[in-house]
Amino acid sequence: MTEAIETVDVEQTYASAMDSVNLLNSMYDEGLTVSEEDLDTIQRNKGHLEVMLGKDFWTDAQDLAPFQSAVDRAK
Repeated sequence: MTEAIETVDVEQTYASAMDSVNLLNSMYDEGLTVSEEDLDTIQRNKGHLEVMLGKDFWTDAQDLAPFQSAVDRAK
């Protein structure tokens, strides 16, 4: 049996994670952090970024500082 080799599109994955960063930042900047739905959105996107920070396929070409900043902001 052959194992499937997973290929990660690092740039696409980075762009997707930046969508979470931008969403979290805009929610905090606009003060949209009060409803239960807002809090769920924050936790979901924070969790996504925490998973992305743990990945080992990043290179020096990707700046992960915005990921960490958004996670720290969403505490």
